[in-house]
Amino acid sequence: MAVTFDQLVSRVKQQLLGYTRDQASISNLTADMTSADTVFMVDPETVTNISKGLVEIGDELLLVKNYDRSTGTVTVTAGINGRGVEGTTAAAHSNLAIVTDDPMYPRARVKEAINDTINATYPDLWVFGDTEFPKIAARYEYPLPADVEDVYKVTVNTIGPSAVWFPLSSWRFNPSASTTSGQVKPTPAPTGKSLQIMRDFIVPGRNVRVEYIKKPNTLVNGTDDFATTTGYPERYIDLITYGACWRLLPAYESARLQQQAIEATERAPLVPTGAGSNASKYYMALYQQRLAEERTRLQRLFDSYQTFNG
Repeated sequence: MAVTFDQLVSRVKQQLLGYTRDQASISNLTADMTSADTVFMVDPETVTNISKGLVEIGDELLLVKNYDRSTGTVTVTAGINGRGVEGTTAAAHSNLAIVTDDPMYPRARVKEAINDTINATYPDLWVFGDTEFPKIAARYEYPLPADVEDVYKVTVNTIGPSAVWFPLSSWRFNPSASTTSGQVKPTPAPTGKSLQIMRDFIVPGRNVRVEYIKKPNTLVNGTDDFATTTGYPERYIDLITYGACWRLLPAYESARLQQQAIEATERAPLVPTGAGSNASKYYMALYQQRLAEERTRLQRLFDSYQTFNG
């Protein structure tokens, strides 16, 4: 089943807040708003759920100055400067969009944690790419695509009806190839990456296939499909979820340090100091276990051929 970026955000928040959900104070827009509006309308019956300070609409965080109980009119603090705060971007929002008061885990921060986790899985995990080019007589070096991080294996198409691709052992990946032409290198590698083929017996005109390693892509839009966009299989979703939770939970612990003494004293028996850190360590252990499992599986599923590096 395809999982989108928005659905992955929901999975992470559900892990952090529990399946019964932390009952956040919410309202909803009763009219569309643009990215430049400094006043917006919410449901008058639930406007009191919003307090002065931080609110969230979609992925945007806003600062509220005041609100009108009778009309549901909400005014943003500092005009346009109160839009898109805390590193978020001011955006247009549609009627009925949910307005959340002082969110515990803002969507923008959850999305950042998810993408940070995706980036951190490389080079333990990787995505495969491939490219082909014909062998040219007397040519030693061939350009490769820009997203190549390393070459995994190289095969060559044989002559005859069998169409067998045999492994090529004498090759070298050059990650700093010349990007300009000259007398010595008449054909440049525009991306600065190339494959050098040495001591080969390839018949000119036969195709050379390069299977290479590349980094996963991060997610951008809420509708981005996890597998299609990142290049990772869907079985990695729990791995990314655990990693995002591990990255987000320490913020809960640091927030406790800012509480007033009397509040901290009252909460201590219910939520002892270190609870957030312990939960973070738990998710980190789950993440590391799944990362090790998938790294081992990846190396077992895809055998590489020995390369020539002399």
